[in-house]
Amino acid sequence: MTGKRAGRSSKRIPLEGNRRARAYFLADEPGAPPAAAEQQRVDRWLWHARLVRTRGAAAALAGAGYVRVNGARVEAPGRVVRMGDVITVALDRRVRVLKVRAFAARRGPAAAAADLYEELS
Repeated sequence: MTGKRAGRSSKRIPLEGNRRARAYFLADEPGAPPAAAEQQRVDRWLWHARLVRTRGAAAALAGAGYVRVNGARVEAPGRVVRMGDVITVALDRRVRVLKVRAFAARRGPAAAAADLYEELS
């Protein structure tokens, strides 16, 4: 045996039977279009916009009812937001009212995060 462990095969497993793995594999291909460029989960958007430090904190904020989308209280962090939606977030010492202008595929620098929303108040 030269560098290989016993019982392991170097053959690739076909992804046809496993749709979830196939979708994950295809999403990571270079040049592939983003999965949802017109919508995003509210917890992800809050994290990408750098309103909270962690995605878990964003999910807890949304799950606790401190986030509203178009005036309706968000019940779950998986609530989808779209371009033009107005998000109201009750943070520690102030309330921020933001209009969704764009989405990001990854969490980037603060300058890029500021382009994701327009401050309304």
